[in-house]
Amino acid sequence: MKRILLFSTLFLVTMAVVAQESFMVKTETRYWDNSKTFAGYTMFGTRGVTYLIDLEGHVIHTWNIGTNPRFTDDGMLLDAVGGNPSNQNIWKELDWTGNTVWQYTETRSNYHGHHDFTKIYNPKLGDSTFLYIANKDLTAQQCLDAGCDPQYDYTGSQMDAIVEVNRAGTVIWEWCFFDHVVQDMFPAKSTYGIIANTPGRINLNIRGNHVKSDWMHCNSLDYNETLDLIVVNSVHGEFYVIDHGNTFIPNQPANSIALAAGTAGDFKYRFGDPAKYNQGDPPSVLDNWEKATAGNKQLGGSHDIQWIRPGLPGEGNFLVFDNAQNLFELTPQSYIIEINPYLNAAGVNTGNFVNPPDAGYTIVGSPDPNLMKENKKVSKQIVWKYSSKNNTSFYSTIGSSAERLPNGNTLVCAMNDGHFFEVYPSDTSIVWEYTNPMTRDGIKKIKVDNYPTYNGVFRAYRYAATDPGLVGHDLTPGATMTGDPPSYWTPGSITDVLEKEGTHDQGNILNQNYPNPFTDGTTIEYEIAQPAMVTLVIYDLAGNQVKSLMHQNLATGKYSLTWNGKNDHGVQVTSGMYIYILKADNQQLAKKMIYYN
Repeated sequence: MKRILLFSTLFLVTMAVVAQESFMVKTETRYWDNSKTFAGYTMFGTRGVTYLIDLEGHVIHTWNIGTNPRFTDDGMLLDAVGGNPSNQNIWKELDWTGNTVWQYTETRSNYHGHHDFTKIYNPKLGDSTFLYIANKDLTAQQCLDAGCDPQYDYTGSQMDAIVEVNRAGTVIWEWCFFDHVVQDMFPAKSTYGIIANTPGRINLNIRGNHVKSDWMHCNSLDYNETLDLIVVNSVHGEFYVIDHGNTFIPNQPANSIALAAGTAGDFKYRFGDPAKYNQGDPPSVLDNWEKATAGNKQLGGSHDIQWIRPGLPGEGNFLVFDNAQNLFELTPQSYIIEINPYLNAAGVNTGNFVNPPDAGYTIVGSPDPNLMKENKKVSKQIVWKYSSKNNTSFYSTIGSSAERLPNGNTLVCAMNDGHFFEVYPSDTSIVWEYTNPMTRDGIKKIKVDNYPTYNGVFRAYRYAATDPGLVGHDLTPGATMTGDPPSYWTPGSITDVLEKEGTHDQGNILNQNYPNPFTDGTTIEYEIAQPAMVTLVIYDLAGNQVKSLMHQNLATGKYSLTWNGKNDHGVQVTSGMYIYILKADNQQLAKKMIYYN
């Protein structure tokens, strides 16, 4: 019981670290409520290696590939070679032991694979195929002929394509944005149309964003086998649904590609920024230029679009990681957004795609004035949204992912800080949290203040032990990535201590040690309000005593002690976070410190 109370004290003192520590963050598993998490194993790629870990952070297995890995339905590991999501032209399937069982290389010089890919079952073909995103080169003349504004230079322009290849590596279908464009500058051209009346095509001359290299910057795609549809997401804050089934003819690649390039390949649905097709207001600065509005824009810098899988809570809805860049919020933060594309203005599920502007918007204010956000228009098709209460706790400017789990939880990966966490749906509490320890400078037990993606992870996935990729394999836990035993908080860590919260500070003072972090030694100053038996003890994050600095009766007054980083046995401790607790009779105070050796 004494250890539980001590651990509870540590939990309260360091709770800010669980949510978000400004400069010093303990890596690996930081919190785990095993009564609410979805039991399984988490997969992520970092620095060219794929890791499979359990919820305590033990490494179960690794593969020598690590860009954007995931298991296929038949249990193979699928990933791109090279470690860079932005540039990839070789993809592999590996078995459990790392043997290559399938490989595809994009050899065409005018196609540049990037960001996302997936293995699907093509029901019309009756076989598995491979889809990937690639930037397709365009000539300047092609752009001008299509109706691009001639005041700009279009040298080096590209538009994204979605390419499908069979198991033999033959291209059997392709869809490209360039085949689905509209412009309102040149009536004589075939691409001419009224932008607001043509939501199924992309405007070639979007204000301030003319066609150029990597123009759409699509970063994720998903396939719905039941509907035979594809969804693809652009970083500019829109995603698009494309008809695969009605544009694919088995064993007729040329005819399939031609069909996908025609009107049958126009968007069936788009969501995120209706101003791009003149059916909404763009973001803008308000009359008071210190404030701005997002207009009707719902997404900014978004990633990881997907359909929620059949059988899962929210099945059939879209789930997307809204990084929320370029949303013109005074204080930005990221969101996880679930969208039902079939809802109309009355909130009725029509069973058919409804243009988001037709569904309408709700004016939503800030839930707390300290967030310093303006009211904004939120689409009525958004049925669930997650964001941290403190907008500085969860924000990622790049990459990132979200995954709906079978128990209704949502697994989130925020790329900037290599930060994974699992959200409980009813109260959006955090039930598991992990920070990637692999950095540009190797494995770190403590992540200090660094530029974004220092320990970045593009995506993370959770797999049950019954997944085909895991069945029949040795899942015995190994060491953690850092080699340290797991050390994390649990709900039991706060048992009983809340009842004693009022006894923690009744006149005594414990100051922050200095320097902090420290290497050679640090000073701890404290003040005793009245004569008492006083102890000052240092503990590790597991609640184990490391060093007793003082145990004696003291008179009222100010005192100081130093600690050189050695434990009670005279052995130098390892780098990491420690807690020092001052007790005076039945009163106690605690603070955290960081030591580096």
